[in-house]
Amino acid sequence: MSERVLRVSSVRTATASSRIVRLHLGGAVFPFRPGQSVAVGPPEQPKRVPYSLASAPEDVARDESIELLIKIDAAGRWGEDFEPLHRGTRLGIGAPSGKFVFPESPRERRFLFIAGGTGIAPVRSMIRHAIAARVPGRIRMLYSARSPGDFAYLPELRGMARRGEIDLSLTATRHMSPRWRGSKGRIVPPQLALLVDDPATLCFVCGPASMVEDIPPLLRQLGVDKSRILLEDW
Repeated sequence: MSERVLRVSSVRTATASSRIVRLHLGGAVFPFRPGQSVAVGPPEQPKRVPYSLASAPEDVARDESIELLIKIDAAGRWGEDFEPLHRGTRLGIGAPSGKFVFPESPRERRFLFIAGGTGIAPVRSMIRHAIAARVPGRIRMLYSARSPGDFAYLPELRGMARRGEIDLSLTATRHMSPRWRGSKGRIVPPQLALLVDDPATLCFVCGPASMVEDIPPLLRQLGVDKSRILLEDW
């Protein structure tokens, strides 16, 4: 599939520094695997920036739209200093790519998703797919962000937790109010030990480079084999 040009159908605030951008497919088919990314940029410019698809394939088939979680600066610019996004903006979208994906038929029955910041995007795609496809097993998620206001898709994730679809743990690493009830600080071994009660847990890690570097050794200490630790690889 070559690059196609899509129009932005909506831009919603996810956090103070990120936006949920939805692009309408106009009836076109858009096959991809949950967790993959696309290269995005204004069609009149050569530069492209990779963004993970935040939608599950089942969402795209139903809504005829794809969803991206895009980080912005204080002026609303994004990517390679591109102009702010609005409804009607035209964007060039490349073919989906990437190996950080949810397996088609996983053998495991324990799944742990560890996300940091906007790294929630591919994780959301995979979790929504696993729920829609009724993949057997238990889904646990550990989501880390700087402050309580930096968790994207939080109402949706809490809804999943209330319905028993996932077990959700949150940790704020820097700024938090006295009312914060989640964990505080960087992810530590005892935190992970509570989430990995079986070494045959399939783990997905996506977030800042420091997280992607630090978490795998901690998981291996808990007995999780390297083959069961999948990392976002840009």
